[in-house]
Amino acid sequence: MPETAPDTLAAAAADMPLRPEVAEMEESRIVEVWKLGFERDDVIGLWVGEGDLPTPDFICDPAIAALKNGSTFYSQKRGLPAMRRALADYSAALYGFRPEEARITLTQGGMNAMIVVLQAFLRPGDKVAIVSPIWPNIVSAVRLMGGEPVQVSLEHAADGSFRLDLDKLEDVLKRGVRALFVATPSNPTGWMLDEAGIAEVLGLTRKYGIWLMADEVYNRFTYARPFAPSFLAQAEADEPVVAVNSFSKAWAMTGWRLGWVVHPPMLGDVLDKIIEFNTSGTQSFLQYGAIAALEKGEPFVAEMVARCRRGRDLVYQGLADLPRVTLAQPPGAFYSFFQVEGVADSLAFAKRMVHEAGVGLAPGSAFGPGGEGHLRLCFASSEARLSQALDRMRPLLS
Repeated sequence: MPETAPDTLAAAAADMPLRPEVAEMEESRIVEVWKLGFERDDVIGLWVGEGDLPTPDFICDPAIAALKNGSTFYSQKRGLPAMRRALADYSAALYGFRPEEARITLTQGGMNAMIVVLQAFLRPGDKVAIVSPIWPNIVSAVRLMGGEPVQVSLEHAADGSFRLDLDKLEDVLKRGVRALFVATPSNPTGWMLDEAGIAEVLGLTRKYGIWLMADEVYNRFTYARPFAPSFLAQAEADEPVVAVNSFSKAWAMTGWRLGWVVHPPMLGDVLDKIIEFNTSGTQSFLQYGAIAALEKGEPFVAEMVARCRRGRDLVYQGLADLPRVTLAQPPGAFYSFFQVEGVADSLAFAKRMVHEAGVGLAPGSAFGPGGEGHLRLCFASSEARLSQALDRMRPLLS
């Protein structure tokens, strides 16, 4: 058989039609800025959602031991029984209620959790209401599934804080959406619903008979209360409510790619099938480290939150006196999402910050229409690192 010339293959590949949702997908603007620092060791990167602490030994050691002891085979697709039991016990200790283990599914990170849940109920053309500014991956995930994201912008107060207008939200929900996605505490704003707000939002989803996806990944990072309230505490077990969480943030495990979902019982077998065709399950040896995180990790979580509190205060003190900057102390998560007067193109300004100041920030435009003119700074780092970054940033922000 004659060989095909490389240029002919390239031309043929270029003519192959892709799904429009894939062909038109834009690269994350956060990643676009992040790439500028790949070949540089002088940039202080505060652009992505992780701190500078490695995973502690009490989590790593059980995973290493399990790996050496032969836990290298296929695992149960929704997680080892001991893993799901530990997650149920963790919820009981934190919130005072224990979901049935049949309602818990382990996933390959929080993002994978969102994908498999969307694959379970989202149909082509369905609309998903998304409270924004928001982490852009969920918007892209909805589009990837053939859905239509409809962003509901938070109200932005003059002091830099954010609030949700429930009338505005209801106006979107009553137009026929399949689901509502809400992150509380929020990435990037740190905005957070209290128990009354959760009851009101849950009431709206019940009224219009829609799915509720709650991103509760930052539930441990709160600064005026022990932890963020959960939709699971108010929802009935069989309601169309799912809560997504992750090991990434509170236990410094971003690279482990472990997350979980608490969902109605009827989704258990469905997710089992969907995971089969996505990842076939999570590595068993990693789950032993995750179990240790849940069972022994409370002192470390407290240390992480205290560290972020210091970082939050340091960033506020370092930027609040600049006349061009508007920011508030976020009640949750570990980001400062601040507005800069005169910045109409936050992506270009974030790139300038890398080139001229050697500091990596995420552009506000990455988080939806309400984010333009803002920058996001992750303050989950040491005070020394944050102080150095602030010294470098101030000339460009003055």
